Amino acid sequence: MKKEFPFDKARRVTAREVQSARKAIEEKLKVKRPSRGRPPKAELKYRPVSIRMHPEVLVWAKKAAQRRGVGYQTVMNDILLKMVA
Repeated sequence: MKKEFPFDKARRVTAREVQSARKAIEEKLKVKRPSRGRPPKAELKYRPVSIRMHPEVLVWAKKAAQRRGVGYQTVMNDILLKMVA
């Protein structure tokens, strides 16, 4: 016979206990846990731009992006940066 765990009667773990456990894991594994949340922004900031593109260019960029596993705007940006350099 399988019994359900009584979650409503379970004790909540305090923030202090969580912090203590994380610290113990870091010390045991000798590895710093990665911070959670949004990664820091890059120094070079992109500007939002609206342009009109030929449909064939968009089809090409989206196919290339799918092959590379990135967004199509990244593909277009990489091509333009190569042209500038």
